[in-house]
Amino acid sequence: MRILFLGDIVGSPGRGAVIGNLARIKEEQQIDFIIVNGENAAGGRGITPKISIDLLRAGAAVITTGDHVWDQREIQEYLPTEPRLLRPLNCEQDAPGAGSVVLETAKGKVAVLNAMGRTFMNPPLQNPFTALDKEVARLRDEEGVRMIVLDFHAEATSEKIAMGRALDGKVSLVVGTHTHVQTADERIFPGGTAYLTDAGMCGPDDSVLGRDFTSVVWRFRNGLPTRFPVATGPVRLCGVIVDLDEQSGKAEKVERFSELIEEAAGEEK
Repeated sequence: MRILFLGDIVGSPGRGAVIGNLARIKEEQQIDFIIVNGENAAGGRGITPKISIDLLRAGAAVITTGDHVWDQREIQEYLPTEPRLLRPLNCEQDAPGAGSVVLETAKGKVAVLNAMGRTFMNPPLQNPFTALDKEVARLRDEEGVRMIVLDFHAEATSEKIAMGRALDGKVSLVVGTHTHVQTADERIFPGGTAYLTDAGMCGPDDSVLGRDFTSVVWRFRNGLPTRFPVATGPVRLCGVIVDLDEQSGKAEKVERFSELIEEAAGEEK
């Protein structure tokens, strides 16, 4: 089983590049299953039902999110209707939607989990370590799933690495999102779990985390409030590709994915 995970999609440029190139990348890289993080896809903040539908139609099997999942109001009613769009598992218990999904594929069941770290993060959250221990055990024991992927949306690298170690041998891949900067620490832990601290983003390459760099620099210099519009120009798609043993779910190979797309189309929101 070959899985592609793409990091945070940022605004119109990011989603235009993903939607326009996903089928080609799937064929070229011989991908079986695609997961994308869409929490910044709507103008850089949140995701809408239409964008979710467009990403799924383009070839994404599952869409994960993070701390911006609630930024577009209409998503609250949509989430319970689309199980392939996840919100963090450790949100408050009455939050709409779900933090995990199991899908049948030609090569067996694949489970995708979405959780959020608590260090330097603002939303009220349950402990992700205990929440994931419980859900991973349920998926393995009750659902019989061995191929399990976790998008851990977190700020602190230490929390992400600790999560990877905590779940080693229990899941197939732990990949971090949220910081929008791809790290170079991909590896397979002793128990067979592939790991990458941050997948990076799918957004404008000439930017600060996908935002127009002139506005961000101005804010750092002056310390005054300002808008951070999504940048324009060529888009870099970043993520990770992992090869799994279909029976055990253990990772056999993990590699970073990065590709510059010179032209990306799409209208904001």
